[in-house]
Amino acid sequence: MSDDLEQLLKTLHLKRVREILDRELERATRDQPSYSELLARLLREECLYRKTRSIEYRIREAKLPERWSIDTFPFDHQPGASAAQIRQLAELDFIPKAENLVFIGPTGVGKTGLASGLLLKALQNGYKGLFLKAQDLFDELYTSLADRFTRKLLNQLARIDVLLIDELGYLNLQPEQTNAFFKLMDERYRKKATIITTNLDYDHWYSFLGNKDLVGALLDRLRHRCHTLRIDGPSLRNPGA
Repeated sequence: MSDDLEQLLKTLHLKRVREILDRELERATRDQPSYSELLARLLREECLYRKTRSIEYRIREAKLPERWSIDTFPFDHQPGASAAQIRQLAELDFIPKAENLVFIGPTGVGKTGLASGLLLKALQNGYKGLFLKAQDLFDELYTSLADRFTRKLLNQLARIDVLLIDELGYLNLQPEQTNAFFKLMDERYRKKATIITTNLDYDHWYSFLGNKDLVGALLDRLRHRCHTLRIDGPSLRNPGA
């Protein structure tokens, strides 16, 4: 590769083409492809490279703790989860429709794995997402109240295509945190998809969120466009699972 050509590729940010050009020119000398075939091969490699980098960036930004995949979920060991239903959701139609997913079930049945698998699928298909433990979310909301940063935080979270809130359960919450959470869900309502995992059925949400009227309004919005998936099966953390 000439210095002039290398500089042009740097200027155009064609990193992958720079990496493979010598190899592809050698191959072209041997195989004698047409100019258009050679150009198409180089551009396909660059396109795939950029797509892969974009996916990796979205995964990092989403803060997924593990890259659980729907394809590797042990449905054979979890009769409480419908493989057909999950694979239908993995078509991702719920995202443009701004529908919510709520996984309800005891600890260890695979709620987080399934929810994370769907989030990973969304990231791989160009959507922006974020994984948040419920405790971390409420802590951030509380900190933002003290720093008067709540509006900016809510704006950031409201724009995310798929927000996964994991392990929503009995937490010690201040009324201000419940109010901020309601605002977040209200702003995402009918605009963005939210995935929630919890070990509590809806009737128990009043106990830890408090403010019966506010929780009623929250559940009304959350469940309006919602797929509720109750997983009542064995713990996958048991040695024999």
